Amino acid sequence: MAETSTRTETAERLRTLLGRLNRYLRLAHADTDLSPSQREVLTAVARAGAIGSGDLASSEGLNPTMVSRIVAQLESTGLVARTSGEADARVVRISPTARGRRLVQTMRDERTDALARALEALTPTQRRHLVEALPALEAIVETLREGR
Repeated sequence: MAETSTRTETAERLRTLLGRLNRYLRLAHADTDLSPSQREVLTAVARAGAIGSGDLASSEGLNPTMVSRIVAQLESTGLVARTSGEADARVVRISPTARGRRLVQTMRDERTDALARALEALTPTQRRHLVEALPALEAIVETLREGR
């Protein structure tokens, strides 16, 4: 019973902590013209290089209608481009534009810089513990990604 309680408490603490960390890192980017959903979709498109709208909706956990709206907004600002498939015109592929790739790289750089500054505030022992925990955190991500 105590082990289950500790496991649940650890999971809750980690979930809360990672949610806050992600939120603060998203705020590290000064561009307020994009909503958080638009930034996440743009980042996913840039990561993929080119992706079908259905795959994009699935990877981002959004319904296809919402993805279509977000992509339309990103397209209107010149951050992504939509193209029809060669074999089937109903298939839509979304790709980042050069401007979109630059913006995503800027956001990544700003988030990395913010996190690096925060790491500098840790003691050497805290940094060492964090580095030692990274493989476990990576294993958690892989387990969640695989749906186990």
